[in-house]
Amino acid sequence: MCLAIPALLIEMIGPDQAIVELGGIRKQVSTALVPDALVGDYVIVHVGHAIGQIDPEEARRTLAMFGELAGATPALETQP
Repeated sequence: MCLAIPALLIEMIGPDQAIVELGGIRKQVSTALVPDALVGDYVIVHVGHAIGQIDPEEARRTLAMFGELAGATPALETQP
């Protein structure tokens, strides 16, 4: 299964490269597939590539849903 996650584009660092932030974690990603994306936009990130832009409200709803799922998932226990 593949998962793409909304992240906030916070800095352009070069041609087709940017820094995104999600939950306090910053990551460098390629923006070659979203040439119109600007700082402050939400982009969908999959394996180091921004693959599309997303409406800010939809990004917030999606991130809230991920947060709810994380809270509802029991922690995995370590087996000896």
